[in-house]
Amino acid sequence: MANAILMRETGGPEVLRLEEIVVPPPAEGEVQVRHTAIGLNFIDVYDRTGLYPVTLPAVPGREAAGVVTMVGRKVKGLRVGARVAYALSTPGAYTELRNVSAARVVKLPKGVKDETAAAIMLKGLTAHYLLRRTYRVKKGDWVLVHAAAGGVGLLLTQWARALGARVIGVVGSAAKAALARQHGCHHALLSGQDDIVASVRALTKGAGVNVVYDSVGKDTFFESLDSLRPLGMMVTYGNASGPPPAISPLELAKRGSLFLTRPSLFAYVATPADYAAAARELLGMVVKKKLRVRIGQRYALADAAQAHRDLEARRTTGSTVLVP
Repeated sequence: MANAILMRETGGPEVLRLEEIVVPPPAEGEVQVRHTAIGLNFIDVYDRTGLYPVTLPAVPGREAAGVVTMVGRKVKGLRVGARVAYALSTPGAYTELRNVSAARVVKLPKGVKDETAAAIMLKGLTAHYLLRRTYRVKKGDWVLVHAAAGGVGLLLTQWARALGARVIGVVGSAAKAALARQHGCHHALLSGQDDIVASVRALTKGAGVNVVYDSVGKDTFFESLDSLRPLGMMVTYGNASGPPPAISPLELAKRGSLFLTRPSLFAYVATPADYAAAARELLGMVVKKKLRVRIGQRYALADAAQAHRDLEARRTTGSTVLVP
């Protein structure tokens, strides 16, 4: 038996309840992991509300770190006691104990703590594909990052700056602006106070940015488009304020032949080889101290509902972990 957060219906944070579940031995090709830290992400909210359909009852959560406690048949390269982490396309991480495909488990180097890994696997792999594959950021690029003080935002700003980009962040408060600047932003703009489009144009001497990374969605979609230079790329990868509006392709043409994409992490790490390569590069950046992982909040696993309330109310900064 293991304690887990179970949702038997979709809805508000109140549907998240601590219950005991039965965890069988790992099947062939699986390992059993006792979690030491679990990552909190906005995708967990989408699962909880039903925006992303899940089969009920369900255990939320897509990333965690811990220790291998059992190894299934035909698993090679992993032993009991190994420190590991993972990010999965299916929920199930809000629990003390879980069986995971060995192909999706990553061994942790000595320089990466469990909490750091739990806080960075999903968000860090997201930052990796956004910066290295969706739009390959290069030296001299102007990059606009919405929610720059959030978990993914702080990783995007640091990594983009390490790649030589000039980074503009959009945040919700002066405190978050200071945090964003500490993590790589050359300029931090305040949502609801600064005119984002005019400010971006001023900073880029009228040119606009090469790429926008927008996890907010509906509320920021058009100002993101209007911040781009001709042939720029709009990357909408989240819906914190609701899904972006439907638009005519002509909107892209009249703004300068823009590119628009709505990517998903798990399309980029669909194969074990792509997943392993991305994880190696990500964890290598942490070991080299090119990425600092800021854990702004810690909650007991039993307090997952409160963690969701704080995340949705934008009371969190950096990454958040749940501790079993």
